[in-house]
Amino acid sequence: MPGAVPPPDGPLTLLDLVAVRRWAVMTRSLFAARRAEIDALNVFPVPDGDTGTNLYLTFDGAVDRTLTAAAEVTTADALLTAFARNLLWTARGNSGVILSQLARGLAEGCAGAGRIDGRVLAGGLRRSAHRAREAVTDPQEGTILTVAGAMADAATEAAEAFAGPHPVGEPEGTVPVHVVALAAVDAARAALERTPEQLEVLARAGVVDAGGAGLVVLLECLERVCAGQHAPSPGDERPRLRPPLPSAALSAVLGGARPVPVDVDAPPVPEYEVMYLLRDSDDDAVDRLRDRLVELGDSVLVVGGDGEWNVHAHVDDAGAAVEAGIDAGRPHRVRITRLPDAVQAAGAHDDRHGGHADAPHAVHGAGHRRPGVDGVGASDGVHGVAIVACAAGPGLAALFEEAGAVVVPSGPGRRASTGGLIDAIREQHARGASGVVVLPNDGDTLLAAAAAVRAVADEGIDAHLVHVRAAVQGIAALAVHEPQATLPANVLAMQAAASATRHGAVTVADRVALTSGGRCEPGDVLGVVDGDVVLVGSDVLDVARGVVQRLLASGGELVTAVTGADAPDGVLEAVTAEARAAHHGVDVTVLDGGQAVYAVLLGVE
Repeated sequence: MPGAVPPPDGPLTLLDLVAVRRWAVMTRSLFAARRAEIDALNVFPVPDGDTGTNLYLTFDGAVDRTLTAAAEVTTADALLTAFARNLLWTARGNSGVILSQLARGLAEGCAGAGRIDGRVLAGGLRRSAHRAREAVTDPQEGTILTVAGAMADAATEAAEAFAGPHPVGEPEGTVPVHVVALAAVDAARAALERTPEQLEVLARAGVVDAGGAGLVVLLECLERVCAGQHAPSPGDERPRLRPPLPSAALSAVLGGARPVPVDVDAPPVPEYEVMYLLRDSDDDAVDRLRDRLVELGDSVLVVGGDGEWNVHAHVDDAGAAVEAGIDAGRPHRVRITRLPDAVQAAGAHDDRHGGHADAPHAVHGAGHRRPGVDGVGASDGVHGVAIVACAAGPGLAALFEEAGAVVVPSGPGRRASTGGLIDAIREQHARGASGVVVLPNDGDTLLAAAAAVRAVADEGIDAHLVHVRAAVQGIAALAVHEPQATLPANVLAMQAAASATRHGAVTVADRVALTSGGRCEPGDVLGVVDGDVVLVGSDVLDVARGVVQRLLASGGELVTAVTGADAPDGVLEAVTAEARAAHHGVDVTVLDGGQAVYAVLLGVE
């Protein structure tokens, strides 16, 4: 995939092997140039937005992997297929996984075409938008999915409406790829500028969707390659990343915005967890299955393809969840467990009700079972169910390593890749694990973790994902891990423990924004509850007390505080005092996590 391929003389009719190579190299270069700009499109005023970095690292890694096998690829469609496969391996963050699915759809739409003209390209872009939407359980408008949909619609319309001169030497009906690429990028730019009108959180932040901006960069490069042009220079037109505020629509949102009350009550635990593998199905049937499971419950995950899918959901009606699978194909390896039973078993085993509340604990763990101390530590080999865990700081990494986990570093700006997680799962399997539980410990790593679990299943490795969106939920899950129990029993108990843990955090704003807790300025201290900024203050300890108060508003028995690299002295005392004031007898655990960005992470079980 050389980077010095000269551009052709004028617009392209076909997307050939050389053009695909130039597109990949140009896109990598532009992602590198705009990564910080896209990172800044963070809907929250917290310096942990890394969509641009994830897209760049995902693309850069895939280009490098494809380079090593460049000589084996001789056609454009084969190169698209190889590149899509490599993108999934190098995918970082949810945006990286969605990017890999966009590439997968494009490759599928162009596979076997021999000649990729505008009509084939339009079909590939249509398939691309479908694959991206399929990757997200609860798709929302105003995101990269909206931009992809506009791209696909415009490409299809352009291909169908083309009435230009017949390209010399090409079969009748051939549509030049530049016609389709230009229509696609123009529509994507327009859709990107409308995203703040579709998502209030974007309007409040005064930005467009970061993932959508990344897709526009990708299409911008495609259009330039198809036009026979060089890479864009810094002064060239680029997608508008911040909308022209205030427009009438956005002013209505911003002018009427006021703090939004946050419900900190933990949702009731669904009655059952249902898991099965699905065969003899197709993409349309799987789409209907996913929609049906979302209607029935939550924590829905349907991943796979090529003939087999892995299905997971929490529902009250287990029979209906299985019937939905029967309607979609042939379910097998069906497992159904009552979640309340798993919660009770986890609580009884952890002995949290028998803990001492007379003094707070400064320990390396959660609750009264300390990994690596109270019989949960690692041994020379793995005999039973093992763990792969992501960790954002050295203290968190040490905690999981003491429990025998293989730790994959993952945090803002350095999210774990699918390939990194696959390697970690393989390592545990090679050490003799009968099964592997994956704890992403971050909502932006869920899709990459799910892709890793699916990939190792093809190798006969039994791995399962626990939906853990915060480090404190991962600690709660770790506390009930039993290596000698079965993999299903571990997954159920760990998922129940994680789901029963409300989470919060304390951090510092890096820019002006309007949040649910009010307006903030750079340097203000922010209190976050379940992913939403609900408090704005000036002192870390005061805001930490406020977050604890909100998390305990609906009860709780154990408070876990994970201090970050910049945490001030007195966190233990502040959290303990507030917890005791809110609920007599609450137990408090403090762990030195060492994570960046968040001074304190808080969890209540």
